[in-house]
Amino acid sequence: MRVVFAGTPAAAVPALRALVDSDRHEVAAVVTRPDAPAGRGRKLVRSPVGALADEHGIEVLTPAKASDPEFLARLREIGPDCCPVVAYGALLREEALSIPQHGWINLHFSLLPAWRGAAPVQAAIRHGDEITGASTFRIVRELDAGPVFGVVTEEILPTDTAGDLLERLSVSGAGLMTATLDGVEDGTVRAEEQPTDGVSYAPKVTVEDAKVDFTEPAPAVDRLIRAVTPDPGAWAWLGEERFKLGPVTVTEEKLRPGEIEVQKRRVLVGTGTTAVALGEVQAAGKKRMAATDWARGTRLEQGEELQ
Repeated sequence: MRVVFAGTPAAAVPALRALVDSDRHEVAAVVTRPDAPAGRGRKLVRSPVGALADEHGIEVLTPAKASDPEFLARLREIGPDCCPVVAYGALLREEALSIPQHGWINLHFSLLPAWRGAAPVQAAIRHGDEITGASTFRIVRELDAGPVFGVVTEEILPTDTAGDLLERLSVSGAGLMTATLDGVEDGTVRAEEQPTDGVSYAPKVTVEDAKVDFTEPAPAVDRLIRAVTPDPGAWAWLGEERFKLGPVTVTEEKLRPGEIEVQKRRVLVGTGTTAVALGEVQAAGKKRMAATDWARGTRLEQGEELQ
């Protein structure tokens, strides 16, 4: 099929690469978010999907909105049979949805109807799910509610961060997307409506959502930190200074919530149940470092608390 691929971040790159390498589908163009400032110099940088398209000489479309008349006109000129989508990051309206014969097929990183929305991987980890996966579905007006073509499942490991899990899902999901498009072209796959039971939502995770509450039980603290790693990153206050926290390890020791205890080889912080051992800590404007190094440099006093 002749396709126009829509996607933006690194998690969408494996699916685009799989389609570029496919001998069955032609990637006629790529739609991605406009170049954005990045780094200390704040220079405009192409999205990961756009950069891969550039490498392969594929036309890159970067509309400010997917409803821009110039973009819609160009999409009609290209005439895609189908538009696969992976984490594009912009709302698609009816004018765009009606252009390809086979519609827009989205790869979503959850087992729909669970965790519709912007942050399904983070939500699955934070809520203690043991199994998650990826789904391909036809995009409709309602958020992530379209009929599903297929799924792949993935076990959530006890040490998984959102970054770890998303990396695995982006690879297995790429295979699912290719298989879905093959089946759509052959007429061998049919989309099934999502059940009405089991619907849950995963809104975008904000910086405030990533603040650690040490009055919560240790397993909840552990899951929250892993769910927001690497982005936006878990954090807590020590006095008037804010520190980012990497994944922790749940221990059997007891401290009051937020209380810091510096030991020879680890740094413990109390929670609502047992203490957790800090992994890496990052002060504002500095590099991440092991918690023991951070504790020595910070010269913590007995009884200080993370809040």
